[in-house]
Amino acid sequence: MNKKNAIKNILFDFGGVIINIDHQRVEKAFMNLGVGNFDELYSKAQQSHLFIDLEKGFIEPEEFREGLRKISGLTISDELLDLTWNEIIGDYPPDRIDLLKKISKNYNLYLLSNTNIIHYNYYISKFMKEFGFDFNTLFRKTYWSFKIGKRKPDREIFEYVADDGIIIPGETLFLDDSEQNINAASESGYQVFHITEWNDIFSIFDGDKLKSLNFSLKIK
Repeated sequence: MNKKNAIKNILFDFGGVIINIDHQRVEKAFMNLGVGNFDELYSKAQQSHLFIDLEKGFIEPEEFREGLRKISGLTISDELLDLTWNEIIGDYPPDRIDLLKKISKNYNLYLLSNTNIIHYNYYISKFMKEFGFDFNTLFRKTYWSFKIGKRKPDREIFEYVADDGIIIPGETLFLDDSEQNINAASESGYQVFHITEWNDIFSIFDGDKLKSLNFSLKIK
């Protein structure tokens, strides 16, 4: 662990860190509808302005759906579009939820996610049905991009979280599965850990406490 700043806060990404997501499944679902270039419009690495505007809350779901219909040239119902778009959302591994509960005794937990209201409504309802309580209560505060009008990897969102949460970046560990988001957080003064299929959240905890690692180094 970084000797200069003991970690007091942990800032979690959501998709790919807490809940599983499947980019290939949603791409296949849209291809089945006839949207053959969906991978060019939306991927883990980049998104078109239509998706970015939805994630920042700049457009309503109705405008997003209409934009997709124009891009695809297809007549697709709102219900089918939402169902297809939500195909990216996977499961909540219960052991991850149990870990969040345990470590909250020793750290202040926060969440920062690029997401949109269509996905949000789906997986918040899904969590309530599966676990019986509000997902947001696992954290001191949650920051959803569509609610605050900012998104990763823009540095302003990391500054916003520090100011709003009244936290010191150097005392805060940021966990994300996107390297570009990790880089932006590191440049904003946060300690960071890159979540991958080889280094998940369990690899950095020993019981309910963080292992002694140098989190200032980006692990790839």
